[in-house]
Amino acid sequence: MNLLFVADPLEAFKVYKDTTFSMMREAQRRGHRIAACEPRDLAWRSGGKVQARVREIHLTGDADTWFTQTAIGTRALPEFDAVLMRKDPPFDSEYFYATHLLEQAEREGTRVFNSPRALRDHPEKLAIMEFPQFLSPTLVTRDPDEVRRFHAEHQDVILKPLDGMGGMGIFRVRADGMNLGAIVETLNGGGATTLMAQRFVPEIVQGDKRVLVIAGQPVPFSLARIPQGSEVRGNLAAGGKGVAQPLTARDREIAQALGPVLASRGLLLVGLDVIGDCLTEINVTSPTCFQEITQQTGFDVPAMFVDALEAACAAVTR
Repeated sequence: MNLLFVADPLEAFKVYKDTTFSMMREAQRRGHRIAACEPRDLAWRSGGKVQARVREIHLTGDADTWFTQTAIGTRALPEFDAVLMRKDPPFDSEYFYATHLLEQAEREGTRVFNSPRALRDHPEKLAIMEFPQFLSPTLVTRDPDEVRRFHAEHQDVILKPLDGMGGMGIFRVRADGMNLGAIVETLNGGGATTLMAQRFVPEIVQGDKRVLVIAGQPVPFSLARIPQGSEVRGNLAAGGKGVAQPLTARDREIAQALGPVLASRGLLLVGLDVIGDCLTEINVTSPTCFQEITQQTGFDVPAMFVDALEAACAAVTR
């Protein structure tokens, strides 16, 4: 296959842990051709097809100079067998516009993973609200008074912005309500910005688990991101320690309930975040943790993903 990865700049990849890199490596190992571009390289001229200025690359196996550029030029996206949208958050206006260009490419016959429409329809924090049976009590609102009432009811809560990533902007407010007003003002902007409040789940001390679901099927191991020291956030970007472990019965129940639903909407790869028995986030933009799980357990997550990618593309061509 001829694959195009829409991603962050290649020069910024941390290849020892980067999931997109692990996808590329497995795809090349199987003989597939690899090209890459950034969202800013996408273009659509009236009367023509969506195209991109792409870099055709070859992975070298060297940790420092990890790729060589074999060609560069403008290509129409339907020339590729699959386009993988792997741009990291934030999901800002430019990301939004990129999904529209990629959706047009789909209309022209391009296979895009994850589906651009599904990326727009599943904001990573809000998407959980469709599945209340798996949630800790959760509130989404602009109203500071609603947040105060929620805190009064549940006493120990987490407050966070809807557009945060890597644990940014997450606050815990205990029963004493210390700094509740200031935190709400910071996140809420005087009623201008919607935020999320959730009842605190004490099992965070055992880790914020990333459960990967590929083509509707769960990877049999999660990566528990365990907070360190006095930190309440388990995110690896916030200093959490990643420990791979087998899925619990509850992890599997959540993954098996959500997996087929999300896959049917065009989400080939999803990262479910689970604390204790509670679903806290549905990651669809560029889910990670392939390398950590593979290295610690021996289960080949990139191979499972490329298997699913090949099957999805073959299903179209039959």
